[in-house]
Amino acid sequence: MKLSKTDRKLRIRRRIRKISSGTAARPRLSIFRSNKEIYAQLIDDNNGVTLASASSRDKDIEAKGTKTEVAALVGKAIAEKAKKIGVEAVAFDRGGNLYHGRVKSLADGAREAGLKF
Repeated sequence: MKLSKTDRKLRIRRRIRKISSGTAARPRLSIFRSNKEIYAQLIDDNNGVTLASASSRDKDIEAKGTKTEVAALVGKAIAEKAKKIGVEAVAFDRGGNLYHGRVKSLADGAREAGLKF
């Protein structure tokens, strides 16, 4: 029987999470993408703590332009917050999404702002 789209995404998400985990020195950059918004979190999996977060719903991010442009702004915002708490490198967790479009735009924005994957 063929997997549904959501089951396939969930299977990919579980496979990624088996491999990648975040520490205090190198947290996991987790991305959640809905139809309208995009969210990013820096997570320390050893302590179970979210260190920083940014989303397209934040007031300091202008929600003007296309969704990919807004995703790039979210990437820059999370990279700036990471620098404030002293994080330079992260483990990238795309959350089962394809590395294309908004996910790629967020990653490129974070790299431009100085975050290393």
